[in-house]
Amino acid sequence: MTQEDIRKELEILASDPTMITQSFYSPAATDWPDNKLPFVEYHLTHLLSHKLTNPRTYLSNLRLMIVKR
Repeated sequence: MTQEDIRKELEILASDPTMITQSFYSPAATDWPDNKLPFVEYHLTHLLSHKLTNPRTYLSNLRLMIVKR
């Protein structure tokens, strides 16, 4: 799975109203308003920094964790 594929999947999740996709505060996120890293950027950064994580499994588990119940 390429970085573009991962970004596309995360953007689909972020645009889905049935998912909880809030921004996350990060002191290192100086490029974003109020230092809040957008949902897509947060998870993309996490996957890029953890090279051994399987992106398909990560996205599958993420879908289960963020769905509104």
